[in-house]
Amino acid sequence: MYILGISCFFHDAAAALLRDCVLVAAAEEERFTRKKHDSAFPKQAIQFCLDQAGIQAKDLDHVVFFEKPLVKFERILLSTMGTFPKSWRVFREAMRSWLSEKMWMKSLIQQEIGVDQSRILFSEHHLSHAASTFFCSPFEEAAILTVDGVGEWATASFGVGKSNKIRLLKEIHFPHSLGLLYSAFTAFLGFEINEGEYKVMGMAPYGQPRYVDKVWKLIKVYEDGSFWLDMDYFSFQYSTERTYSPKFEQLFGKPREPKSLFFTQESGYPSYFGEKPGNYNELCVENQHYADIAASIQVVTEDVMLNMAKALHRETGLRTLCLAGGVALNSVANSRLIRESGFEELYIQPSPGDGGGALGGALYVYHHVLNNPRSFVMDHAYWGQAHSHDAIRQFLVESGIRHEFIGDNVVGWFNGRFEWGPRALGNRSILGDPRRAEMKDIVNMKIKFREPYRPFAPSILAEHCESFFELAHPAQQYPARFMLYVVDVKQEKRDVIPATTHVNGTGRVQVVSRDTNPRYYRLIERFHQATGVPVILNTSFNLKGEPIVNTPRETYSSFMRSGIDLLVLDQFLVWKEKQGCRGGSSARRSSDEPVRWGECVRTVEG
Repeated sequence: MYILGISCFFHDAAAALLRDCVLVAAAEEERFTRKKHDSAFPKQAIQFCLDQAGIQAKDLDHVVFFEKPLVKFERILLSTMGTFPKSWRVFREAMRSWLSEKMWMKSLIQQEIGVDQSRILFSEHHLSHAASTFFCSPFEEAAILTVDGVGEWATASFGVGKSNKIRLLKEIHFPHSLGLLYSAFTAFLGFEINEGEYKVMGMAPYGQPRYVDKVWKLIKVYEDGSFWLDMDYFSFQYSTERTYSPKFEQLFGKPREPKSLFFTQESGYPSYFGEKPGNYNELCVENQHYADIAASIQVVTEDVMLNMAKALHRETGLRTLCLAGGVALNSVANSRLIRESGFEELYIQPSPGDGGGALGGALYVYHHVLNNPRSFVMDHAYWGQAHSHDAIRQFLVESGIRHEFIGDNVVGWFNGRFEWGPRALGNRSILGDPRRAEMKDIVNMKIKFREPYRPFAPSILAEHCESFFELAHPAQQYPARFMLYVVDVKQEKRDVIPATTHVNGTGRVQVVSRDTNPRYYRLIERFHQATGVPVILNTSFNLKGEPIVNTPRETYSSFMRSGIDLLVLDQFLVWKEKQGCRGGSSARRSSDEPVRWGECVRTVEG
């Protein structure tokens, strides 16, 4: 039996294909269209899934859309009517988009894919989230918590999964939304909603939570895990342009200018910002204010999530928790849940946001609706498109790119199928030496072209994790495989891996096991043999404003437009014409600190 799941039209459109209960392929549309967070109908992602399985649309038994469009449209209509006339622009835009396309999803699916309408089914947004985590988990029974911006009406749900069934116990409804609360602060701090939330997380460690009391004026929590927003502080319920109201600004001050540079006394002023401004100290004070606001909303978000999880634990008495929804990408909050909620084990699949809803919808139909048993556990994230050895060779030869075939003695990383979800987990990664503190600025300035406060992840061999990080039983921690925990770096190791240790002494760790990604494991193992450090710096292989790379051509283009020194495409080593194999950039390590990235020195990428 083949079931195709689809999500689209809001952000991160995606497709996922099951063969019986086992995942065959899953990918976001952005990886093919190169439009970051592409929300359009996922034509190319769907075709990739079908090609990966070697089937055609006529072979599909069911196509499942991840939510119910008519119920969502009802919420938009009733919400705009309730805030009219302030919401007239929202109403106008809703009519344009919904009446032209979104309302007719069944017909659109039939037209685009070519399946009979009798085979098209609809899940619910938060049921899809719940299914995407529980049915991918190793747990026979677990509590389920889903938290995001908004689905149809629900913004959070509490539930239980057992065997092949899911039961939602209660929901929190729009406009009361933890995800939209965090997004309001994202916009206030000058970042794009659905894109910049992780920047707020990156900014937070440079601040102190001095404004927690003010944030608590916006939200109240209750013993049963529910919460309530004071809507006087927000405008997302009636505005297409702003998420927060003038009253919000009266409380927190003027918003941060989106294009302004962020730096504090603690972060320093990177050289690639140019000449230091004359009012540097004044700007540091201003930026510190915004960093303190970021720290405050981060702490409150963690506290609200913890209150929800504790209430669910009291209600269910279960020892295992499955988490999904966009808020599940808040790695700092996730770490507090496993430490403080009362749950002993936590599972999060690598695409917990709306993209993951495509997978959840398919799994919900297969297990809960059709009553089929479970046997699948998602223990890795490599469900995207691969590119064959011959295809890579053909691209290099036809493009006249100098390269060297190095067989299995590889070091850099463009390898196998791309990752499911927003994290690069060793198959589409830019890699560097975590021992060099200046590597942060090198990667941010020469390669990623991004803000200096953004952290990089440490990828570590599973058996060495407990000697570097405060994380017990790392091989059993599924979120740590998917870079979904932020944990403390042990005090004595912070100077060993400064490039991946954040300013507050934490790291967004990725635990790498031999059985889930043997090539990436061997790379870190060889780096360990050369340096004594079983960790490498890992960041996603994309330039600022672009999705993570998919094809060899896209990868090579990013390589040439950045300061990456070496590129490994599968088993082919590529270097820049003026460097040669032993080339490198400035800030080269001293001769008494050699490290072999294959036959080369310094940063590798692939």
